[in-house]
Amino acid sequence: MSAYRISVPDEKLVTLKIKLGQAEFPDELDGAAWEYGAPLKDIQRLTKYWRNGFDWRAQEAKLNELPNYHAPIKVEGFGELDIHYLHQPSENADAIPLLFVHGWPGSYIEVTKILPLLRQSNQGVSFHVVAPSLPHFGWSEGAKKTGFGLAQYAEVCDQLMQSLGYKTYVTQGGDWGFYITRAIGLRYPQRCLASHINMIRAFKPTFGKHPLLALEHALLPYSEVDKKGFERTAWFQNEGSGYRTLQSTKPQTIGYALHDSPVALLAWIYEKLHDWTDSYAWTDDEILTWISIYYFSTAGPAASVRIYYEAIHTNAGGITRDRTQEWIPKVKLGLCHSPKELGIVPSTWARTLGPVVYETRKAHGGHFAAWEIPEEIVKDLRAMFGKQGKCYRITGPQSKL
Repeated sequence: MSAYRISVPDEKLVTLKIKLGQAEFPDELDGAAWEYGAPLKDIQRLTKYWRNGFDWRAQEAKLNELPNYHAPIKVEGFGELDIHYLHQPSENADAIPLLFVHGWPGSYIEVTKILPLLRQSNQGVSFHVVAPSLPHFGWSEGAKKTGFGLAQYAEVCDQLMQSLGYKTYVTQGGDWGFYITRAIGLRYPQRCLASHINMIRAFKPTFGKHPLLALEHALLPYSEVDKKGFERTAWFQNEGSGYRTLQSTKPQTIGYALHDSPVALLAWIYEKLHDWTDSYAWTDDEILTWISIYYFSTAGPAASVRIYYEAIHTNAGGITRDRTQEWIPKVKLGLCHSPKELGIVPSTWARTLGPVVYETRKAHGGHFAAWEIPEEIVKDLRAMFGKQGKCYRITGPQSKL
């Protein structure tokens, strides 16, 4: 591994300011609200600030204070990719190696609020934290040919952990981090021993596969929490998932707009930051830092949406999304239900995913749990892996390169 330093060329900053200065905006209907998409006044304000007030160099300096590294990772059939990652080892020899996996439109930055908390020993546990920029995201390289699906993302993450000397480890993830950490557990259960997930996708239990859960589901009425969860799920499917259809079918087409127009990228992601959180008070600096990581990313913002296509157009021998939403037997599972997640399922559904050893429902929080409610995610990890948890000392002492 080698230290990594973010250094966006000056000419890219100049080009960004030129494009922002030349931006033309559509009109907006009187009375239009978030139901129509990102409001015009918000995008105009953020565009102006991105051009004239936002200090990328200051944010870049903060990001460079993190423990940034990069390493070449070989992926079968795709050659060697340069992978960026954060690596914060604990001083405790018996700390648990934790792989944090982000999704879209997030990045490795989501781990930063929980990093200092996870270093501290509490309830008899601390963590060695590894948080990569996934291939095609952030400061990692992207693949140059088609077919890079969930199996390949899992391979990169597992190879990275092994390269750091972590023979066994646990994972945490939401969004694509859910699907990728589930794929890791499916492919490498001898090394990935437990997973904590904060976006839970699962099917209703059936008598053929999960008779006891199916019986419980059949006998017990849905709670008010379950009903609100179904309402949230229906809202996302009917009103909030258009982006997913496009990115899953024609990623190259939307890629032109995301790559060429910083305003298009801003609007595309800002809408999700608003709609997918639980009234989180985003600052303009937060929003523009998240989006700038995409705009300046190594592979370019268009590359980040290809995961949607590859995950559902799976080659023979690949791992489908549906398979990750089914029972995976050997990986102990922790579940975190947040009320403003994109899809919320009853516990009887969630327990069809694997051997659940920890489960909690939060009073607030949305899709970006590690960013919105970092203390709650840390609380879960300490409860699951601490002295009173069922995964206490699940991994032995690990080497740290």
